[in-house]
Amino acid sequence: MSTPRALPKAITLSDAAAARIHEIMGAAGSKYIGVRLGVKNAGCAGQAYTMDYAEEKQPLDEMVEDKGITILIDPKAVLFLIGTEMDYKVEKLKAGFVFNNPNEVDACGCGESVTIKPMIAS
Repeated sequence: MSTPRALPKAITLSDAAAARIHEIMGAAGSKYIGVRLGVKNAGCAGQAYTMDYAEEKQPLDEMVEDKGITILIDPKAVLFLIGTEMDYKVEKLKAGFVFNNPNEVDACGCGESVTIKPMIAS
């Protein structure tokens, strides 16, 4: 019998994103176990990423551990996020989390929303 192949993480964090989340979580208090990521319908391109504190794991959440951070992914968003790297960028006039998602096919000009196609298994 062969050994099952390890599945890749649905999402990974850059060092900058992990450091920023550690900083935010440290200031937020101990009632949170990590961050919850999802995708919602929004904006002119159709979808937007969501990010919030997670107090507990829901039964169908995809749980990813990366660089000491617990990431819970809404089950409806998993296929949209597979292969994504979450980064944190600091620019001259703004700072924020950036999603480098190979499933994005379009983005609006203002940067608030994207079009994401779910990953198709090959």
